[in-house]
Amino acid sequence: MNIKTAALTGGFNDPVFQSQSVFRKLMDGMARPGSIHHVEDAMGQPEPLGAAAGAIALTLLDHETSVWLSVGLAKSPAANWIGFHTGAPITREKAEARFAFVEAGATIASFGLFSAGTQEYPDRSTTIIIEVAEFDAGETLTLSGPGIQRSTTISIAGLPEVFQRLWADNRALFPRGVDAVLTAGSRFLCLPRTTRIAASRAGE
Repeated sequence: MNIKTAALTGGFNDPVFQSQSVFRKLMDGMARPGSIHHVEDAMGQPEPLGAAAGAIALTLLDHETSVWLSVGLAKSPAANWIGFHTGAPITREKAEARFAFVEAGATIASFGLFSAGTQEYPDRSTTIIIEVAEFDAGETLTLSGPGIQRSTTISIAGLPEVFQRLWADNRALFPRGVDAVLTAGSRFLCLPRTTRIAASRAGE
């Protein structure tokens, strides 16, 4: 299947119902950081875009929401797939992107190059969707903050090594800053900028 053919395949079978379902899960995920949600249906998205990331793109992107793609996604059929199904313009400038998608294993140099919003309009920031290898495996992290009773732990395999440092820098910008959604195949969890992340100590 060539790039042009791959771009025409897939998408939501029932756009209204499916997009509403994914949107509700995203809102619940932002309200309860660290809670894992599942995308029920296959989107027919081309690799390396995962099912959850594809569903999020179909739900949140439109012709008015510019999107930045990491190198692997930008060079893959996923770029044309996103453009065809959502109409979202692709930008090379991170600061212009309302949403950003990063494939698994890609290097993340800084969140500071993306839009952090302004003091008056902190919502005008970039939401970054990052694919990881797996949940329930790998490094164990402790989350705390609004929407979390005391604390909760999550395990993530394939999270970029610099993520915790970058996230700490991001939280220091509050109320400005980016929000993140971590995706692993058909599953995802949300990390609003208010969430604190710490490595879990042995025995916790």
